Amino acid sequence: MDFNFNLREIATASMVLFAVIDILGSIPIIIGLRNKVGHIQSEKASIVAACIMVAFLFLGEEILKLIGIDVNSFAVAGAFIIFFLAIEMILGIQLYKDDEPESASIVPIAFPLIAGAGTLTSLLSLRAEYHVENIIVAIIVNIIFVYIVLKSSVRLEKILGKNGVNVIRKVFGVILMAIAVKLFATNINELLNH
Repeated sequence: MDFNFNLREIATASMVLFAVIDILGSIPIIIGLRNKVGHIQSEKASIVAACIMVAFLFLGEEILKLIGIDVNSFAVAGAFIIFFLAIEMILGIQLYKDDEPESASIVPIAFPLIAGAGTLTSLLSLRAEYHVENIIVAIIVNIIFVYIVLKSSVRLEKILGKNGVNVIRKVFGVILMAIAVKLFATNINELLNH
């Protein structure tokens, strides 16, 4: 079995996941949850989110085949979702709103906050373009970062301030939009050439 580790692919996949997960942008939600329920299980939430992401990376394609959708079509759909997430981040508007979670267990944090629809769609979109092992490394990198943020969310909010979090969201929004355009262009060409 050959491993195709590629630093560029790992970096790009890590940045896509970092922007889509948007854990820094979720700091206010995390703090709100912590205030409501008192404690967030950072380790549990991080491990469960990682398991969901890796499982979907491997089983997602099979699920798509089962319902008769090819990866390129899904990647194009994913590009649209990533594009709209980027618009939300850049313009500071909310196109999609989840119901307020009632407790800070695995459900609101691991899924859908970390491993939500955008993240899972992005994983399959990345799979259409990059080697699986590089995406797994990117998932691990992001989960470590997510864990650190969950553990120190209160401190981070004080350090960054509201403006700092907003600037980071906007910068990653632009990066995410560029990635969405690239994903769309690559996969639409694949679809048109079939």
